[in-house]
Amino acid sequence: MSKPLIVIPARMASKRFPGKPLAEIAGISMLRRTANVAANVAGSEFVVATDHAEIAQHCDEHSLPVVMTAPDLPSGSDRALAASQAFRPEADIIINLQGDAPFSDPAHIAAVIDRLKDDALDIATPAIELSWAELDVLRATKVSTPFSGTTVVEKDGRAFWFSKTIIPAMRKEAELRGATSVSPILRHVGLYGFKRAALERFNALPESHYETLEGLEQLRAIEAGMHVAIVRVSTPQISSPGIDTPEDLARAEALIQKLGDPFLS
Repeated sequence: MSKPLIVIPARMASKRFPGKPLAEIAGISMLRRTANVAANVAGSEFVVATDHAEIAQHCDEHSLPVVMTAPDLPSGSDRALAASQAFRPEADIIINLQGDAPFSDPAHIAAVIDRLKDDALDIATPAIELSWAELDVLRATKVSTPFSGTTVVEKDGRAFWFSKTIIPAMRKEAELRGATSVSPILRHVGLYGFKRAALERFNALPESHYETLEGLEQLRAIEAGMHVAIVRVSTPQISSPGIDTPEDLARAEALIQKLGDPFLS
């Protein structure tokens, strides 16, 4: 069996942060940091997928495998499929690790890969079970960053729904807080693992109704009846979602100064 392939889509044309894959966080580019995450997932290989010559040159300078993909591909999942077809068409498991997620935990990726060994699954994606304190932090963060995803899960671990708001609502939250130290909220980590056939099917589907409303690709899979498994993972060393703005980058550098740099560990 071919090794799982981690594809890192990286584009220069971000509306809120142009050129962000090459932006430096504490002296190391965001893309190099994300590639270092992928390089630390045992038993797999990775490739950067880009449509920009400057990113490709940066990869060459730092000995990062890279493939060029068409500039008109609409999403990261489309770039992941195109890159896998060009780089490792025999790979059965494809991980979409966004290039603006430099603090992803290699253990999360390994857990997704392991879960995808189940033949019944199409897609796997991680989520963190939040403590009440972590939920309070998420709520406070959402004042300035309102769209941070959560998920609800069926008893068998299958994803029931995703939202950019905090779900589910809790009618008797005070009672729940008194009964347990762990909240019922699962913060979704925007990392996706696909079986190759599932990725091909997913990309062939039209944008779905709720995908359009929420702006979440994974709802297309849910609406199509695909089996999306939630993999419960622990909070990483630096718990930070993707870097979308220069302000996010500044917060990331502050976290590195406070908690240490995972790139150097």
